[in-house]
Amino acid sequence: MPSYQNFIVFLLAKANQKAQGVLKRYLKPYGLTPVQGLVLEALYNEATLTAGEIGKRLLLDNATVSGVLERLSEAGWIHKTGDTEDRRVIRVSLTRMAMDHQKMLHGDREKVSQEILAPFSHEERIILKRLLRDLYLENDR
Repeated sequence: MPSYQNFIVFLLAKANQKAQGVLKRYLKPYGLTPVQGLVLEALYNEATLTAGEIGKRLLLDNATVSGVLERLSEAGWIHKTGDTEDRRVIRVSLTRMAMDHQKMLHGDREKVSQEILAPFSHEERIILKRLLRDLYLENDR
């Protein structure tokens, strides 16, 4: 096996590529991208967030968040409103359409996880998730 195929960055990139492909397949019927799906998930957890809070929670830059929110708004998934105290702040909440799709999207999220993690035992799944979480959290410190 060529040495680059054992390089951690290569392995993580290929694993991410596979996972993103599975996620895209499940989100396609909704007309959503993986990042848009993550934004909706953040809003399902907290009814209203500012654009800045979404960026911090999902580790996205302001330009990416702005574009994603614009497309979600145009597609009818979210409402964007200005903050009454600070006009620079955009508050984001879910539309009725988004709320109506919540159970289906959560069900699909579980199917995505199951499909991606299918080759692993229960214990391996727990370890893999912990290691990946530790990896990205450690890099943020």
